[in-house]
Amino acid sequence: MTQRKGTEASRRDVVAGGIAMAVAPILGAVPGLATPDEMNDELKKVIGQATLKKGRVKVSLPELTENGNSTALAVSVDSPMTAADHVRALHIFAEKNPVPYIARLGIGPKAGKAQIATSIRVADSQKITVVAEMSDGSFWSGQGSTEVTTPACIDDSDRLR
Repeated sequence: MTQRKGTEASRRDVVAGGIAMAVAPILGAVPGLATPDEMNDELKKVIGQATLKKGRVKVSLPELTENGNSTALAVSVDSPMTAADHVRALHIFAEKNPVPYIARLGIGPKAGKAQIATSIRVADSQKITVVAEMSDGSFWSGQGSTEVTTPACIDDSDRLR
């Protein structure tokens, strides 16, 4: 950056300094990755005192994700989807995303099938846990994992922590 006279700053210096001051707090506020324990804490907020049972939920993720900004996720739940026995909601959790509780998707008996296909952002190689909340109050879970070559949700400085 050039200066016109001894200590006199150019307009370019002032503008660049102003931009740096405005952006610095934002960049410093980028959250780090969650831990599996933090994910479990979020999961417990959803299920409360209920027992989380394994099974009935099939989670499909690609083994390798080139870009974590768009990772394919498919979920299906073994349920008859009748008025008396159906999936109320699917809860999606990521153990290493900055915010581990990714989504809650409401489903009901009129859906016909308990399955979804979507894309999620994945911050790093990790396990994704999906919990099916059933109409009888039970909770069932399944997991899938993916290796991510280009993470999303974070910048390189957070990845190095």
